[in-house]
Amino acid sequence: MHERAGTPARPEDLVDVEALVRAFYDRVPDPAVPAERVAFGTSGHRGSALASSFTETHIVAITQAIVDYRRGQGTSGPLFIGADTHALSAPAMTAALEVLVGNEVRVLVDEYDDYVPTPALSHAILTWNRSPRADAEGRADGIVVTPSHNPPADGGFKYNPPHGGPADSDATGWIAARANELIEAGLAGVNRAEPSAVETYDFRGRYVDDLENVIDIDAIRRSGLRIGADPLGGASVSYWAAIRDRYGLPIEVVNERVDPAWGFMTLDWDGKIRMDPSSPSAMAGALEAAGRFDILTGNDADADRHGIITPDGGLMNPNHYLAVAIEYLFGHRPGWRADAAVGKTLVSSSMIDRVADALGRRLWEVPVGFKWFVPGLVDGSVGFGGEESAGASFLRFDGTVWTTDKDGILLALLASEIRAVTGRSPSELYRGLAERFGDPAYARRDAPASPEQKTALGALDAASIDADTLAGQPVTAKLSRAPGNDAPIGGVKVTTADAWFAARPSGTENVYKLYAESFRGPEHLALVQDEAQAIVDAALGGSS
Repeated sequence: MHERAGTPARPEDLVDVEALVRAFYDRVPDPAVPAERVAFGTSGHRGSALASSFTETHIVAITQAIVDYRRGQGTSGPLFIGADTHALSAPAMTAALEVLVGNEVRVLVDEYDDYVPTPALSHAILTWNRSPRADAEGRADGIVVTPSHNPPADGGFKYNPPHGGPADSDATGWIAARANELIEAGLAGVNRAEPSAVETYDFRGRYVDDLENVIDIDAIRRSGLRIGADPLGGASVSYWAAIRDRYGLPIEVVNERVDPAWGFMTLDWDGKIRMDPSSPSAMAGALEAAGRFDILTGNDADADRHGIITPDGGLMNPNHYLAVAIEYLFGHRPGWRADAAVGKTLVSSSMIDRVADALGRRLWEVPVGFKWFVPGLVDGSVGFGGEESAGASFLRFDGTVWTTDKDGILLALLASEIRAVTGRSPSELYRGLAERFGDPAYARRDAPASPEQKTALGALDAASIDADTLAGQPVTAKLSRAPGNDAPIGGVKVTTADAWFAARPSGTENVYKLYAESFRGPEHLALVQDEAQAIVDAALGGSS
């Protein structure tokens, strides 16, 4: 923990926005340098112009690659595009529009020149593709220009195909390879034109008007709750005001400031500015206002993540809130399929497993990445999909798809619905779950790993794990493929009756991420973590 974590940012902490944008246009990446090549992680290509990893060259190459990919897939409808409030998002969107228009792609941008949250773009794609226009004019897809909660110097670029969610690894692998080819060729083959021939779309109005089909707005309105919403300077800032005005809800937007340097933020755990609504350090400013509200929520820069603050519990651990949301939703959505499953990533809390079992619902455990939930949300076979990193979405009242990307606005509104309908805060409801199922201790630790060791960990087979016990308990499962869909997890997971750990390599740093949980308390969790690191090190052929 950094010594200034949770304290207000100082001038010396802020990025020079002018220099950052200048670097976006001036720097040319060297394709011989791995860190400067196009690389899609779990949610798009990310980098910084200051590190020559997110530049105009990257964006025009990626956009041309997306044009080539969608053409090869037969995607002939409009492409929706939106951006968040990061400093690099606006110039990146302009560069992308030049390529899209230069390739005669039909493009739809925001009608009000507003920022576009990730869930609003997913909603737009799905709305178009279930309308008769999709048959007549072709299926739509989209681009979100955002690095999500990452620091102000970062940029991000994400492609969402016609299913509305994050592109799968086959698509992103093809796009990245094609983009790198274009960069190596000096951008020969990239078509650009003035971005004048674009259409507009009311992302905000369409999204807000449809919320009554997924959230019990009437219950919230009748409750008289005091509700606060902190956009953390992100794309949801005007959405919360629109939700308040459209439905007559008692919502106060506690901070309407948009600043690409995020000078109003408090520093995250590592001393960086990071708009993570699930981090107590990043949410320190919002926590000061908690006493004024029955429910206070936060969103990150593209509003795909949520943070939930209650007067009696403070900022909720994301795993805790996911468990509460699941128990509530599956008890208050009779229109969902009787066999609709509970979706979770394999590094999310096992509290969710116990809740799903008590509900009599099938648990659908998948690798890290929201893209894995897309098929189940589309066909209604998965009622809820959630990640431990505070990202989730769920179905409409009638059991049909809402969004296929994470929706932090939706999960924030759900907290108010839960409080209004049950009369109890999500924090109080979680304490009830802990009394019934046990109170787990959960943590993530980063351990050093060389690039070679990271590659080895990503390809590790469960059979390579020799341990038969973990922290005094017999091992019940060793996994290198997810139980829900048999997809490779890019690492390993080991479980016992009361504990588990999972290890997977970081996509950006020379570390591996070690997730662990124990229902026997913090001391047992520490033992699990220490033994887990030794087990992984041994499997990798020595100490990392």
